[in-house]
Amino acid sequence: MREIILETNAIGKKLENYLKREFPIGYVRKLFRKNAIRLNGERAKPADLLSAGDKIQLYIPFEKSMAQSQSPKAAQEFGTIFEDANLLVIDKPAGLAVHEGKTISKRESVLGILEQNYLATAVKPQLVHRLDQDTSGLLLVAKDPKTAEELKRAFETGAVTKEYLALVVGRLTNNQGKVERPLPGREGKPVRALTMYRVLRRYSEVTLVQVGIETGRMHQIRLHFEQLGHPIVLDDQHGDFAFNKRFRKKFGLKRQFLHAEKLRLTLAGKVSRWHAKLPKDLERTLDLLSKQST
Repeated sequence: MREIILETNAIGKKLENYLKREFPIGYVRKLFRKNAIRLNGERAKPADLLSAGDKIQLYIPFEKSMAQSQSPKAAQEFGTIFEDANLLVIDKPAGLAVHEGKTISKRESVLGILEQNYLATAVKPQLVHRLDQDTSGLLLVAKDPKTAEELKRAFETGAVTKEYLALVVGRLTNNQGKVERPLPGREGKPVRALTMYRVLRRYSEVTLVQVGIETGRMHQIRLHFEQLGHPIVLDDQHGDFAFNKRFRKKFGLKRQFLHAEKLRLTLAGKVSRWHAKLPKDLERTLDLLSKQST
């Protein structure tokens, strides 16, 4: 049994939310599902409010194997590309999730780190779009609810455009093209999804492309290129697993080659543009591919 004695910074928080900051959500849900948690000796509920000095008893051991294995560097501070009173643009490293998940605690996520960074201020960071955990690059964050609503409308009306760099398996025939195929929406029903691409360079077995998306569905780029028969290199969910194994061994890359490179926002008549340079692991891969093809 593990016991946690709460300090003043937990006052007024819900028990479940507090635990999700400390542990992966999968472990937290298991505690409640198995009735393996007590608050001051009494059976606890997720919505129980906390006070300083409360004692939480956990009767299921937390094992590191229950959490996703990732290096401590995955939770590193991210680079700030731009910041003003209302919004923040960060350069998210690969390996860092944007929010908590089944195997990721909130404090190990972008949102958790931001909340901690702004703890002593009036800023309430809110995510207005997402990047996959193993996708690097630009992420736009609102610093207050009003800005969050404005940015959400900007995404819905096309006032935000995003460009990605991706390496895909095989040699794309066309120099440019688009994929317009429905993908699952929030309720699981098919919704419109449009992905556009332009070939930047062809290598012997892979193609470097610049990608734009008009819509923002979950795993949209990864799914659309998989449907084209040219999945993202090292995509461990929708990719060519045999090819990925050979590529990883040959080039040493450890994550999918997908990077959110450019972001353009039109808000209140003002146009802003941001750029995130290619991370070292992706840049090294392209260098090795170039040397191989010469």
